[in-house]
Amino acid sequence: MTRIPLLLSLSAALLLGSPAFAQKVKTKTKTAAADVPAAARRTLPLFGGLTPEAAQQFVGEAFLKNAEQSFASRAEASQFFANKGYEYLTEGKADTARSRFNLAWVLDPKNPEPYRGLGLLVAASSPDEAIGLFNQALALNPNNTQLLSDLGASYLLRYGQTKKSKDLKTADELLQRAVAADAKNAYAWQQLSWAQYYAEKYPQSWESLHKAQALDLSTLDFELVSQLKEKLPDPQGLIK
Repeated sequence: MTRIPLLLSLSAALLLGSPAFAQKVKTKTKTAAADVPAAARRTLPLFGGLTPEAAQQFVGEAFLKNAEQSFASRAEASQFFANKGYEYLTEGKADTARSRFNLAWVLDPKNPEPYRGLGLLVAASSPDEAIGLFNQALALNPNNTQLLSDLGASYLLRYGQTKKSKDLKTADELLQRAVAADAKNAYAWQQLSWAQYYAEKYPQSWESLHKAQALDLSTLDFELVSQLKEKLPDPQGLIK
């Protein structure tokens, strides 16, 4: 699974959003699925709520046949388009990335990557939708620590909106599972530090922050550091 975290720090997502990833997405209802114009549908997650069968009709038989002729299997074609989706995602080309992830999904609905990629794209603007997409990906790859991290981070984003303790508890549980399964998951440690900060577990938050920093210095979130220092000076004295 491609190593791409949520791309926005939790604090930036909560406070600032992102022009590239903060586009509103309609709720997937039967009415919305029927009313979305064809041009817009291509850049809505899962084609705006189509079933896999309806999505195949939407992209057309010519596309499906071309994919089958160009790749060894639809699964291989799906992974190709998913990889392209990640490339466009990192370049900030959100609509193009969505289109590629959608094509990856229609080619192989059992590939977890399209769900994850689409979840990353909507996480900042719609944590609820991201949670749904990450859960679909996790159902297909239940032991993947990146997905656990993504899902946990999405619950943290939702907690920033709802302030509901159950969202914070779920985030903490998912992130604890992620670091237990992969102690070298720096992103999970960083997000766990945020969860512990919100739970007012400041010593544990510092400990998780240091673990993330030791694994990957780029995960150091200066806003988290600033807020933690206001509550408790670094117990290890490493960050002044």
